[in-house]
Amino acid sequence: MKLNTISKGLLIALPMLALGACSSTSDADAEAQRQAELARQAAENAQTEAVDAIQLTDEQKLVAQYSDAILQTTIKFEFDQSVISPEYATILDAHAKFLVDHSDKSITIEGHADELGTPEYNIALGERRGLAVSTYLENMGVSSSQLSVVSYGEEKPVDYGHDAAARAENRRAVLDY
Repeated sequence: MKLNTISKGLLIALPMLALGACSSTSDADAEAQRQAELARQAAENAQTEAVDAIQLTDEQKLVAQYSDAILQTTIKFEFDQSVISPEYATILDAHAKFLVDHSDKSITIEGHADELGTPEYNIALGERRGLAVSTYLENMGVSSSQLSVVSYGEEKPVDYGHDAAARAENRRAVLDY
């Protein structure tokens, strides 16, 4: 593609240079130089315009529009808590903006808990975490009809370890489109 535009530029520039070399009057020389300069500029413009436009995927367009935060779908929580930490505001704001702008889209918020506590307690804790995220999104203008909450409690861990780091990874809410 670049070779094609370069050759087009040369096809314009070479005849102008030849005409400039053949002329005998000083006005003709000045005109030939002006034409040659115009041809050179046209060739440069053709080269810069020849750069192919980058085709963005739908996901890349979303990132460009809503920031990188739209790609993050996990909100983590402290032990036995369902309060959203301020560090997740940017992520939730990006998702809220997307959902407000695309009212035909819906989201399921999955609440999760670590392995500590009874299964019943963890189901309730996962529900509170999912509802906390849902309430945040509703407060940002998302319609409640676009949101659903499900709690998995401790049933779907992301990390099967039994140490503090694994349990911290499992205390979360996941946004699923």
